[in-house]
Amino acid sequence: MRLLVTAAIGLALLAGSARAAGPPVLGFTLSSGAQSGLQRVSLPSASTPNAPGSISVPVSFTSPPANPQQLPLSSLHVLWQQAGATYGIPWQVLAAINKIESNFGQNMGPSSAGAVGWMQFMPSTWLRWGVDADGDGIADPWNATDAVYAAARYLAAAGGQTDISRSVFSYNHADWYVREVLDLAKVYGQGGITQTADLQQVQVKLDEARREVVRANERLLAARSSELQLQQVSKGLHARVAAAALLSDRLAAERRAVLYDAHVDEARAATDAARANLEEAQSALASATQSAQAPSFAQGVGTLMGAASYHDNYVFPVGGGPQLVSVAHTHHDYPAADIAAPEGSPVYAISNAVVLNAWHTADPRCGIGLTIRTVDGLVWTYCHLAFLEPSVVDGVSLAAGRQIGLVGSTGHASGPHLHLQLQPPTEFPQNQPWFQSFAGSAFTWQDAPTPTPLELPDATPMAPRVFSVVPDSRDAVIGFTRGGA
Repeated sequence: MRLLVTAAIGLALLAGSARAAGPPVLGFTLSSGAQSGLQRVSLPSASTPNAPGSISVPVSFTSPPANPQQLPLSSLHVLWQQAGATYGIPWQVLAAINKIESNFGQNMGPSSAGAVGWMQFMPSTWLRWGVDADGDGIADPWNATDAVYAAARYLAAAGGQTDISRSVFSYNHADWYVREVLDLAKVYGQGGITQTADLQQVQVKLDEARREVVRANERLLAARSSELQLQQVSKGLHARVAAAALLSDRLAAERRAVLYDAHVDEARAATDAARANLEEAQSALASATQSAQAPSFAQGVGTLMGAASYHDNYVFPVGGGPQLVSVAHTHHDYPAADIAAPEGSPVYAISNAVVLNAWHTADPRCGIGLTIRTVDGLVWTYCHLAFLEPSVVDGVSLAAGRQIGLVGSTGHASGPHLHLQLQPPTEFPQNQPWFQSFAGSAFTWQDAPTPTPLELPDATPMAPRVFSVVPDSRDAVIGFTRGGA
């Protein structure tokens, strides 16, 4: 099915952002369970939002249920197609939003902004556009059928039947989001459910392989630390043997030292086992990375796989894209960039460079990291990695975009991120043109200003607004609420 990406002449209804927070403006009914014996209700139109009191929602619908619903991709595919056909929205767009928002139900929140469920609706937006699509009497964002139909209705309300790009923008007010959704939708549309399932399987294996390398390296570091502590104690015991003046004292000291050395041998064996486990995890990651390499070239897929982002002669140092990676314009202490990303996200060389110093065990402050000199003569330090590739050692040349490690929180860190700084730290990396060129494609600004409200050209006639614009600087998006509320 070809994507509908042509620009619309008019927009019947400018819908509110699915992510936008706002004061509750609808009356509604709380329900503690499904109503039995109800026939399937008629699906609501996309022309107007829900009237006050017209839907029932679960008690505490902003919190996940005890046993969140999970569905196979084959069942979701049917939902995307049916909901898309009902509201005139391409199924692959619904699939792409489902993937980006909740990873097909694997991560349904609540998000840090409070979005919930299969399609990540803000509670206030759900009250306006939620749908009881399965006819059980409850409009539930944690129910896949209700959520997918509600998303289709929401996109249709935002003009998705004629301008899918603009309607996706209403779902999340960011150009990068529209680009990711439509690029991924194109891939899903070309390959169908088989392609969708294959890509999901590749990504799951890649993500798990990265996580296992992080876990394996943590175990190795812990085993090494334990072994070193025992070796220090053993060294002290053996020193007492040499210092003993009396034969009886020397024999007693030797006995204690020999007995203790058995613990050292056990610790050494544990370290060897942990090292072997890490090598096995690295091998699995290399295999998973190789499998992901070919599909990553497809526009819209590389971001999901954490592929490197290139621009001119530079590469952004963390993979994962603007959905997962963010950075502030300033640093809390001195000129540096703290690039927030999930633990295990891939870390790349920003340019062709030579390693000046690399350390694979955690420094108390910087954690695991390295210092490089790029071809332009600048010196950069990376900190807080969970894992640094063993081949990254002093003197090694790195090509731009070479994966050198994984994001972590080793050393003095409050959470997973890559700390990037110049040496000496005289300038914020964020101020460099190459860094800024990746904004919106490889990362988002954490402290970005609220964007300009979406408007149609002045000459284009519009129906009266259903929503009024409410700027919200907390999450740097435009919020919407009912006019007059």
